[in-house]
Amino acid sequence: MVKGSASIDGAPLFRPLSLSLEAGCWTCLLGGSGVGKSTILRLVSGLPTEAVFEGDVTASDNIAVAPRVAYMAQDDLLLPWATIEENVQLGGRLRAEPRCKQKLQDILARVGLSDHAGKRPSELSGGQRQRAALARTLMEDKPIVLLDEPFSALDAQTRALMQDLAVDVLRGKTVLIVTHDPAEAARLGHAIVVMTPDALIACPTPEAQVPRPVDDLETLECQAALMRLLRGQAA
Repeated sequence: MVKGSASIDGAPLFRPLSLSLEAGCWTCLLGGSGVGKSTILRLVSGLPTEAVFEGDVTASDNIAVAPRVAYMAQDDLLLPWATIEENVQLGGRLRAEPRCKQKLQDILARVGLSDHAGKRPSELSGGQRQRAALARTLMEDKPIVLLDEPFSALDAQTRALMQDLAVDVLRGKTVLIVTHDPAEAARLGHAIVVMTPDALIACPTPEAQVPRPVDDLETLECQAALMRLLRGQAA
């Protein structure tokens, strides 16, 4: 749970709020630019932010949250001089942990990159690079996964495929995804929350299991409702 408020140079970024994540589910966080969505992710992950936060980031079991978090940024952030295999193992290498070849092979197979393990990022397509970033996140094997607009740079077809893949490989994880896309939230969210400078607005979700079909009537109705809400907030 994130509970508190934040400011930058004395100006409020977001007012007191309380955001809870349901274990094993996807929570989609939407809102206009500059309301503090990415700041929320950085607070949960224990990364530094420009904001001054007054509050707490806690778990129901009272165990520190940050060490249990894997973070996937909007950009793939792959090291251009390293192979895909080396990029996926980066976290473990930085912590000087023993390498687990079998785990690496299993994860590369799950994201469809077994045949590309020895390539550099420049040799891959945008969708393949995103899969490599997802593989690096999975390699951390953390129970909480934070995704900051991870599919926004992809074309519509590749985005849908990556959404489906992410739901499959992150099954059982507690996922918080920041997105500007109402369609993405309608497809993926077990819970959907719209963030404004003053409050969090919980939105109804379709009953179908995620990832929901893009042409499902409830999914389309949820997408439309989210669009109306976001447009109203921006007006």
